[in-house]
Amino acid sequence: MGETENKSAARKENWFTGLKAEFSKIVWPTKESLARQTTAVVVVSVVVGLIIAILDVIIQYGVDFLVNL
Repeated sequence: MGETENKSAARKENWFTGLKAEFSKIVWPTKESLARQTTAVVVVSVVVGLIIAILDVIIQYGVDFLVNL
């Protein structure tokens, strides 16, 4: 039973060592890059939202026209 406990502890230690190695490979974006990307996402989201809203109004008028015939 002593061997099983040592293997379990060794697995956890290797797992944390591997985790630390993987975290050291992460390339975090700079503040400027993050700000540009965030701005782009917000602008694209607003534009797509406006397009959907305009299409919704046009379709609603079309359906109302057809219903009132």
